[in-house]
Amino acid sequence: MKTDIALKDKSILKNFTKYSLSNVLGMVGLSCYILADTFFIANGVGADGLAALNLAIPIYSFIHGCALMLGIGGVTKYSIYKSQNSEHKANSIFTNTIYLALLISLIFMAVGYFYSEGLAHILGADSKIFAMTNTYLKVMLLFTPLFIVNEILICFVRNDSKPRLSMTAMLVGSLSNIILDYIFIFEFKMGMLGAVLATGVSPIISMIVISVHFIKKNNSFYLVKVKLKLSKIKTIFSLGLPSLITELSAGVVMIVFNLIILRLEGNTGVAAYGVIANIALVVNAMFVGIAQGIQPLVTKAYGKSEKEVINKTLKYALITMLGLAAIIYITTATFADSITLMFNSEGNPKLQEIAITGLRLYFTSGIFAGFNIIISMYFTSTENPAPAQLISLIRGFFLIIPLAFILSRAFGIIGVWITFPLTEAMVAIAVALFLTKKLQTTNTKSKKN
Repeated sequence: MKTDIALKDKSILKNFTKYSLSNVLGMVGLSCYILADTFFIANGVGADGLAALNLAIPIYSFIHGCALMLGIGGVTKYSIYKSQNSEHKANSIFTNTIYLALLISLIFMAVGYFYSEGLAHILGADSKIFAMTNTYLKVMLLFTPLFIVNEILICFVRNDSKPRLSMTAMLVGSLSNIILDYIFIFEFKMGMLGAVLATGVSPIISMIVISVHFIKKNNSFYLVKVKLKLSKIKTIFSLGLPSLITELSAGVVMIVFNLIILRLEGNTGVAAYGVIANIALVVNAMFVGIAQGIQPLVTKAYGKSEKEVINKTLKYALITMLGLAAIIYITTATFADSITLMFNSEGNPKLQEIAITGLRLYFTSGIFAGFNIIISMYFTSTENPAPAQLISLIRGFFLIIPLAFILSRAFGIIGVWITFPLTEAMVAIAVALFLTKKLQTTNTKSKKN
């Protein structure tokens, strides 16, 4: 009996390692799209280019959020149907997901083509950086279909028992972005246009890697002849909404922080925040990677009512997150000066000072942010989107934005940096208390029965 339990535990841990490690590596690679732009723009264009990039990045968060909403929402319901042997229902979900991707992409493209200049003004671009901000926004928005479809395919391939292939696609896409950044910015002297072209082309390369899955006919998901149905749209949106809110809120928070920092420290402050925000993208990607890595495992176990698998997978995810969060904080706190110098090619002392302080304060949030992200995905994966949506809304809008205004008024730029960790800590404590109460209620009911 003990041997059987040990073998089962080993199997759960093996699957967790396989999916989560692959996805963490892949997500870090994917997040390097923007980090590569940050590094090369900082060194090839300067602080003004960095400020322009930071103003434009929130829109990328919106695009990525829509992609994740469709990918996670679609694949969660797809996987539940598959575990229940409902082949046609599963593939009708995939088909509807692709339909939605194309419709949403058209909206983004229209905004990019007709309204990029107005959007640049809204985001806070002044005359000094307006042209660069507008260029980045317009081109990035026109490439939206590639970003969204690539993310959806990555999610479905991962759930199709090919986590390593999805990881490879993300890493190859990221590597190509880095190479193209260097070529376009330094060799071709294309500046901001070169940076955004590199980012836009990279999903094409990622999808070429993914195409191996279809060429070899390993795919169990495929397009079927169905119409776009409102019930399917509601299901996809409901399950994927927490992922959208997380990314959307990240974009909104960046806009709010940019506007506050512009008032406090000007373009130099925004450039410093750009360093922190873009490193945060990579850090956040690690936690999202763990969360997305457990999604196929938890969803499959949920479809088969395997509570033990769900609980142990969640346990492994939280332990891994704690270790990563500790490493991240020690690294950013210890090497804050060196990290900032990588993005401060002009040696601006004010930028250096602001960014170093920000790095040391901002990343105290790691443990709390990781916990919130993983628990939110747990709720989504078990077809319980309401708590996940609430977590995402509170940490992304209802708490962080008011705190940002209050604390920045009280403590200046320091108040901006402590807003994020304070928000995540308050939400994590509330979620932990909720889960404890829920567990106690469940145990009480079990004893009565």
